[in-house]
Amino acid sequence: MNGIRIGFGYDVHQLREGQDFWLGGIKLSHSKGAVGHSDADVLIHVICDALLGAANLRDIGFHFSDQDPKYKGIDSKILLKEVIALIANEGYGVGNLDCTICLQIPKLNPLIPEMKNCLAKVMALDTNQISIKATTTERLGFVGREEGVSAYCVALISKIQS
Repeated sequence: MNGIRIGFGYDVHQLREGQDFWLGGIKLSHSKGAVGHSDADVLIHVICDALLGAANLRDIGFHFSDQDPKYKGIDSKILLKEVIALIANEGYGVGNLDCTICLQIPKLNPLIPEMKNCLAKVMALDTNQISIKATTTERLGFVGREEGVSAYCVALISKIQS
């Protein structure tokens, strides 16, 4: 049964004052932003990892090393487009994504439609193929202390009919 596959992604980024905060392909207005080699978009990173894992293509760090200067500050939407091309090259298309973002503040619920629209455009999907949920950690742990953001994603891919 090689026609349908699932993958899982998890990522964490530290939050720091004065950094830009990119999440789901959009720039958030917030005093803190995520720290990383690229633009540190934790949601796009978990989507990439889930898709790559589903296609058995390793992970985002394997394809886009944080030791490679060409990825310094890169827009993660570019990486996501490349991941879509990689799985398509293996004969797969995206069925759906189910994502959860863990962030104490700011509240993300009003921004989720914009994130879904952005991601759908990048991946050439319908917005109904992308589920994004947000939760806090009830002030517990590094997320609750507003030290970081984490995200999870499960991806379903299937062989493209030719």
